[in-house]
Amino acid sequence: MSNEAWLVFGLGNPGPKYETTRHNIGQMVIAELASRIGTTLTRTKLRANVGTGRLSAGSVPGLPGPRVVLATSTGYMNESGGPVRALADFYGIDTDRIIAVHDDVDIPFDAIKAKRGGGEGGHNGLRSMTSVLGTKDYLRVRAGVGRPPGRQDTADYVLRPFTKDERTTLPIFVSDLVDGVEELINNGLTDMQQKFHSR
Repeated sequence: MSNEAWLVFGLGNPGPKYETTRHNIGQMVIAELASRIGTTLTRTKLRANVGTGRLSAGSVPGLPGPRVVLATSTGYMNESGGPVRALADFYGIDTDRIIAVHDDVDIPFDAIKAKRGGGEGGHNGLRSMTSVLGTKDYLRVRAGVGRPPGRQDTADYVLRPFTKDERTTLPIFVSDLVDGVEELINNGLTDMQQKFHSR
């Protein structure tokens, strides 16, 4: 049985080796969103770190907004689908209320895009989610990290930390991504796209 909660899943890899890398920006967004709504992530048997709470109601300050389940995987990127499926089943969340937050090399650093469905663009976390969920029809909030310079391998590039220049604006970028997730949940995909695609 479905309910009105949303599952916001930040893609990334576990452990301190990866936590500051481009590939983990989705997990950075979840950490910031958890802080904003006053919850903490706790390791669970669902192969995920999970926190629950409510967003603000957006245009009506002070009123409780939509219920959210925030999560990151305790496993590696290419195994993301299993925890997402387990969380959706446990909390009774339909696929159309699942949001994957992930890095995207096909858009410039600091750009934010959102869509429902589409391809995986070579992203192993999305590929795993699509395979296990049996559909591409979930929402994605795409955090631009840009293309690797020169002939650097893409897989190597996303597993490296942000540059010094990028780190100066990264906190604002992550905060804007959190704003984008909240806008998506409170006001829908079209409004989010209009507000954030051209920011």
